[in-house]
Amino acid sequence: MQVRVASMEDVKEARQSAAAGAQGRVFPTGMLKVFLGFLLLGVALSAVGMYMARHTLAAAAPALFRPCLGAWGSAAEEEPEGLERWTRPPDRVEHAMTDEELLWRASFAPRVRQYPFRRVPKMAFMFLTRGPLPLAPLWERFFRGHEDRYSIYIHALPSYRANFTSDSVFYRRQIPSKVAEWGQMTMCDAERRLLANALLDISNEWFVLVSESCIPIFDFNTTYQYLQNSSKSFLMAFDDPGPYGRGRYNWNMTPEVELTQWRKGSQWFEVDRELAIAIVRDTLYYPKFKEFCRPHCYVDEHYFPTMLTIEAPHSLANRSVTWVDWSRGGAHPATFGRGDITEEF
Repeated sequence: MQVRVASMEDVKEARQSAAAGAQGRVFPTGMLKVFLGFLLLGVALSAVGMYMARHTLAAAAPALFRPCLGAWGSAAEEEPEGLERWTRPPDRVEHAMTDEELLWRASFAPRVRQYPFRRVPKMAFMFLTRGPLPLAPLWERFFRGHEDRYSIYIHALPSYRANFTSDSVFYRRQIPSKVAEWGQMTMCDAERRLLANALLDISNEWFVLVSESCIPIFDFNTTYQYLQNSSKSFLMAFDDPGPYGRGRYNWNMTPEVELTQWRKGSQWFEVDRELAIAIVRDTLYYPKFKEFCRPHCYVDEHYFPTMLTIEAPHSLANRSVTWVDWSRGGAHPATFGRGDITEEF
């Protein structure tokens, strides 16, 4: 075996080849400048973005979040709101909620039955009317002196503007309303709208639906104690086998409503808070009645009586809170005129 000794020329050639290879792998100076330029631009844009995001969130934060006192700030920055935030009734009945938003909000209910604060149960009187309340003086006298035990809500035509003075119990008690037509689902919509507005006041316990033609025939204390001591709600629901009862049933109501469950009753009622919530949160029976109970099926006589008979039959007294005279026959009760108002009456 022969050992080959590298000459000086071989070493020089090797060094020159390595240097040439290294020069070929050097990153071009022009591309390096472009890369550094993009890097600096990215850093600058990130800084600007963080600055804008920080100031945008700072402006929006008061509306979106509330600080956890004791963890992120001192108590002096913001006082805790406490339970009153949830229990205080709305200052006024005007609002900008849609019906969907209102019904959703009104369906809230505490799961703990005992209230952790002093609560005076109130009667919510809901006046379903087209416009004026000609018998308002009688109601004014009825409510006088009992301001902490009642609430008033008025559903009139949207175009109607009441002119009650500031010392009237009806002053600014007209809720946002829509047109309600007799025999149409819009009538029940109005009743649900009244219930939903009244439910926003957590102190309201009994909900009484009356018209502009109704008058109180007992004093306030008697009425209050009667409702307070009753274990039932006064909503009429009876099975009428004739043409004006079962004769209005539509077989498309099945399976939600069977013929044997079909009920009829007076439009005017009194329900407790539990049944009021059941009415405003209903999405099962409402579509059926809206689509299949149309004249000559009058939905205001059948929707609530039927639904509550199915859902809460033991909670109903099966009679109305109002008294009417049906002795004169016809489709409507008697109208009392001047000649009827005697001392004996």
